[in-house]
Amino acid sequence: MHHFDVETLPAGRWRNGGGATREITSRPTGAEDFGWRASVADINRDGPFSAFPGVDRTLTLLTGDGVRLICPGEFDRLLARAGEPFGFSGDLALDAELPGGPCRVLNLMVRRGRWTATVDRVGGPVAPRAGHAGVLYVLRGRWQADAHGPVLTSGQGLWWDADEASAGAVTPLSADAAALWADVMPTE
Repeated sequence: MHHFDVETLPAGRWRNGGGATREITSRPTGAEDFGWRASVADINRDGPFSAFPGVDRTLTLLTGDGVRLICPGEFDRLLARAGEPFGFSGDLALDAELPGGPCRVLNLMVRRGRWTATVDRVGGPVAPRAGHAGVLYVLRGRWQADAHGPVLTSGQGLWWDADEASAGAVTPLSADAAALWADVMPTE
């Protein structure tokens, strides 16, 4: 498993100036036609989201007072509770509104037909399944992978490829522990 701390990941500005993205991982690395990708986005102002044809997305509010996603004729959804995932097609043209100001979200994208993904809020031990990839993002509390792994706190986490899922469980170390568990499964 690979450790990350969001605050040490390089931030890339959006072309429209509405935010910045910190990539956790993109698999395969550097591929324009990624299979799956996980990142944290800081959304700083209202505006359009980029379309990603052929990609399914799951957006989860991490911090802030919420983000409203609007796709006329499809949905109008306010993500107001941290840790509540919302999935949608990357083919859609949509806009974001920030009713309470800037926010931060976890953005998980999978190439349709090659990968599927689920994102869940967890508070107990979790373990990667054989053949699955994924991400664990700590919302609060302390977590640890294996007995000798680093202790993870808010804004930190782990990611792994499908061929690395033999690692042991990731366990909460504090009663207030909460994390996002993104399970990325191959469709083939």
